[in-house]
Amino acid sequence: MEMAEKRDDMSAKVGCAHVSAMLRLRSQKDKILASCRYSPKKFGMNPEAKLAELGLKLPAAPAAGGNYVPTVRVGNLLYCAGTISSLDGRITHEGQVGKEQTVQTGYESAKICALNTLTNIKAAAGSLDQVARFVYVGGYVNAIGGFPDSPAVINGASDLFVALFGDAGKHARAAVAVAGLPKNSTVEVQVIVELKA
Repeated sequence: MEMAEKRDDMSAKVGCAHVSAMLRLRSQKDKILASCRYSPKKFGMNPEAKLAELGLKLPAAPAAGGNYVPTVRVGNLLYCAGTISSLDGRITHEGQVGKEQTVQTGYESAKICALNTLTNIKAAAGSLDQVARFVYVGGYVNAIGGFPDSPAVINGASDLFVALFGDAGKHARAAVAVAGLPKNSTVEVQVIVELKA
Protein backbone atom coordinates (compact mmCIF):
# COMPACT_ATOMS: atom_id res chain seq x y z
CA MET A 1 0.00 0.00 0.00
CA GLU A 2 2.79 2.38 0.99
CA MET A 3 4.75 1.54 -2.19
CA ALA A 4 1.66 2.18 -4.31
CA GLU A 5 1.25 5.60 -2.70
CA LYS A 6 4.90 6.43 -3.42
CA ARG A 7 4.46 5.41 -7.05
CA ASP A 8 1.33 7.57 -7.34
CA ASP A 9 3.21 10.50 -5.79
CA MET A 10 6.13 10.06 -8.20
CA SER A 11 3.76 9.84 -11.19
CA ALA A 12 2.07 13.05 -10.07
CA LYS A 13 5.42 14.84 -9.82
CA VAL A 14 6.50 13.65 -13.29
CA GLY A 15 3.12 14.67 -14.70
CA CYS A 16 3.40 18.17 -13.18
CA ALA A 17 6.92 18.60 -14.56
CA HIS A 18 5.72 17.57 -18.03
CA VAL A 19 2.78 19.99 -17.93
CA SER A 20 5.08 22.79 -16.74
CA ALA A 21 7.52 22.14 -19.61
CA MET A 22 4.68 22.12 -22.15
CA LEU A 23 3.36 25.45 -20.84
CA ARG A 24 6.83 27.04 -21.13
CA LEU A 25 7.10 25.66 -24.66
CA ARG A 26 3.69 27.08 -25.59
CA SER A 27 4.74 30.52 -24.34
CA GLN A 28 7.91 30.37 -26.44
CA LYS A 29 5.96 29.19 -29.47
CA ASP A 30 3.46 32.04 -29.06
CA LYS A 31 6.31 34.57 -29.15
CA ILE A 32 7.65 33.13 -32.41
CA LEU A 33 4.23 32.86 -34.00
CA ALA A 34 3.41 36.44 -33.02
CA SER A 35 6.01 37.51 -35.54
CA CYS A 36 4.13 35.55 -38.22
CA ARG A 37 1.27 38.06 -38.14
CA TYR A 38 3.49 40.34 -40.19
CA SER A 39 4.32 38.56 -43.42
CA PRO A 40 7.91 39.25 -44.52
CA LYS A 41 6.77 39.55 -48.14
CA LYS A 42 3.90 41.88 -47.30
CA PHE A 43 6.18 44.35 -45.53
CA GLY A 44 9.14 43.92 -47.90
CA MET A 45 11.29 42.17 -45.30
CA ASN A 46 13.32 39.28 -46.66
CA PRO A 47 13.71 36.06 -44.65
CA GLU A 48 17.27 36.85 -43.56
CA ALA A 49 16.25 40.28 -42.24
CA LYS A 50 13.40 38.58 -40.39
CA LEU A 51 15.90 36.09 -39.00
CA ALA A 52 18.03 38.94 -37.63
CA GLU A 53 14.90 40.52 -36.12
CA LEU A 54 14.35 37.27 -34.20
CA GLY A 55 17.94 37.47 -32.90
CA LEU A 56 19.10 34.54 -35.04
CA LYS A 57 21.61 34.10 -37.85
CA LEU A 58 22.49 31.44 -40.38
CA PRO A 59 25.29 29.15 -39.17
CA ALA A 60 28.21 27.94 -41.26
CA ALA A 61 27.23 25.14 -43.64
CA PRO A 62 27.25 21.78 -41.82
CA ALA A 63 29.72 19.20 -43.10
CA ALA A 64 28.23 16.16 -44.81
CA GLY A 65 28.27 13.11 -42.56
CA GLY A 66 28.59 10.57 -45.38
CA ASN A 67 28.64 10.01 -49.14
CA TYR A 68 25.92 12.47 -50.13
CA VAL A 69 25.35 16.10 -51.13
CA PRO A 70 23.46 18.67 -49.02
CA THR A 71 20.81 19.39 -51.65
CA VAL A 72 19.55 18.08 -54.99
CA ARG A 73 17.42 20.21 -57.32
CA VAL A 74 14.87 18.50 -59.57
CA GLY A 75 13.00 21.08 -61.61
CA ASN A 76 11.87 23.72 -59.12
CA LEU A 77 11.96 21.34 -56.16
CA LEU A 78 14.97 21.38 -53.84
CA TYR A 79 15.44 18.21 -51.80
CA CYS A 80 17.50 18.87 -48.67
CA ALA A 81 19.50 16.20 -46.89
CA GLY A 82 18.71 15.70 -43.23
CA THR A 83 20.40 18.10 -40.83
CA ILE A 84 21.10 17.44 -37.18
CA SER A 85 21.44 19.88 -34.28
CA SER A 86 25.08 20.90 -34.67
CA LEU A 87 26.87 24.23 -34.84
CA ASP A 88 30.49 24.60 -35.96
CA GLY A 89 30.89 20.83 -35.95
CA ARG A 90 29.65 20.47 -32.34
CA ILE A 91 26.43 18.73 -31.35
CA THR A 92 24.30 21.22 -29.41
CA HIS A 93 21.63 18.77 -28.20
CA GLU A 94 22.58 15.17 -27.58
CA GLY A 95 20.52 12.28 -26.27
CA GLN A 96 16.90 11.25 -26.03
CA VAL A 97 13.89 13.40 -25.27
CA GLY A 98 12.37 11.99 -22.12
CA LYS A 99 15.79 11.11 -20.75
CA GLU A 100 18.71 13.53 -21.31
CA GLN A 101 16.50 16.11 -23.06
CA THR A 102 13.06 17.65 -22.47
CA VAL A 103 10.36 18.62 -24.95
CA GLN A 104 11.51 22.24 -24.60
CA THR A 105 15.20 21.50 -25.31
CA GLY A 106 14.09 19.19 -28.14
CA TYR A 107 12.18 22.16 -29.60
CA GLU A 108 15.42 24.19 -29.52
CA SER A 109 17.27 21.30 -31.15
CA ALA A 110 14.73 21.27 -34.00
CA LYS A 111 15.20 25.01 -34.46
CA ILE A 112 18.97 24.53 -34.91
CA CYS A 113 18.31 21.78 -37.46
CA ALA A 114 16.07 24.24 -39.32
CA LEU A 115 18.81 26.90 -39.32
CA ASN A 116 21.28 24.40 -40.79
CA THR A 117 18.75 23.51 -43.48
CA LEU A 118 18.25 27.20 -44.31
CA THR A 119 22.02 27.54 -44.74
CA ASN A 120 21.98 24.67 -47.24
CA ILE A 121 19.00 26.17 -49.08
CA LYS A 122 20.78 29.52 -49.40
CA ALA A 123 23.94 27.81 -50.68
CA ALA A 124 21.93 26.00 -53.36
CA ALA A 125 19.58 28.82 -54.38
CA GLY A 126 21.83 31.85 -53.83
CA SER A 127 19.29 33.55 -51.57
CA LEU A 128 16.43 32.59 -49.27
CA ASP A 129 14.33 34.99 -51.35
CA GLN A 130 14.35 32.30 -54.04
CA VAL A 131 12.13 30.04 -51.93
CA ALA A 132 8.59 29.97 -53.32
CA ARG A 133 7.24 27.76 -50.56
CA PHE A 134 8.05 24.98 -48.12
CA VAL A 135 6.54 21.73 -49.35
CA TYR A 136 7.44 19.08 -46.77
CA VAL A 137 9.25 18.71 -43.44
CA GLY A 138 10.22 15.31 -42.08
CA GLY A 139 11.16 15.47 -38.41
CA TYR A 140 12.83 12.72 -36.40
CA VAL A 141 13.06 12.86 -32.62
CA ASN A 142 15.58 10.76 -30.70
CA ALA A 143 13.30 9.72 -27.85
CA ILE A 144 12.47 7.12 -25.25
CA GLY A 145 10.14 4.28 -26.18
CA GLY A 146 6.50 5.31 -26.40
CA PHE A 147 7.30 9.04 -26.53
CA PRO A 148 4.05 10.79 -27.61
CA ASP A 149 5.10 14.42 -28.16
CA SER A 150 7.21 14.39 -31.33
CA PRO A 151 4.96 17.03 -32.98
CA ALA A 152 5.67 19.49 -30.13
CA VAL A 153 9.42 18.96 -30.62
CA ILE A 154 9.40 19.35 -34.42
CA ASN A 155 7.38 22.55 -34.05
CA GLY A 156 10.78 24.11 -33.29
CA ALA A 157 11.55 23.83 -37.02
CA SER A 158 8.03 24.41 -38.33
CA ASP A 159 7.44 27.54 -36.23
CA LEU A 160 10.69 29.06 -37.48
CA PHE A 161 9.86 28.42 -41.14
CA VAL A 162 6.44 30.02 -40.74
CA ALA A 163 7.90 32.98 -38.81
CA LEU A 164 10.37 33.65 -41.63
CA PHE A 165 8.25 32.90 -44.69
CA GLY A 166 4.66 33.45 -43.56
CA ASP A 167 2.12 31.33 -45.46
CA ALA A 168 4.88 30.12 -47.80
CA GLY A 169 6.52 28.51 -44.77
CA LYS A 170 3.51 26.27 -44.05
CA HIS A 171 4.13 22.68 -45.11
CA ALA A 172 3.06 19.05 -45.00
CA ARG A 173 4.91 17.20 -42.26
CA ALA A 174 5.79 14.02 -40.43
CA ALA A 175 7.06 14.03 -36.83
CA VAL A 176 8.37 10.63 -35.75
CA ALA A 177 10.04 9.36 -32.58
CA VAL A 178 13.00 7.06 -33.25
CA ALA A 179 15.42 5.07 -31.09
CA GLY A 180 18.55 6.89 -32.26
CA LEU A 181 19.98 9.47 -34.69
CA PRO A 182 23.43 10.24 -36.15
CA LYS A 183 25.95 11.37 -33.51
CA ASN A 184 23.19 10.85 -30.93
CA SER A 185 21.63 14.16 -32.04
CA THR A 186 18.30 14.87 -30.38
CA VAL A 187 16.59 15.85 -33.65
CA GLU A 188 17.07 15.49 -37.40
CA VAL A 189 15.06 17.43 -39.97
CA GLN A 190 14.61 16.83 -43.71
CA VAL A 191 13.00 19.44 -45.96
CA ILE A 192 11.68 19.85 -49.50
CA VAL A 193 11.13 23.38 -50.82
CA GLU A 194 9.87 24.78 -54.10
CA LEU A 195 12.11 27.41 -55.64
CA LYS A 196 11.02 30.26 -57.86
CA ALA A 197 11.42 29.59 -61.57
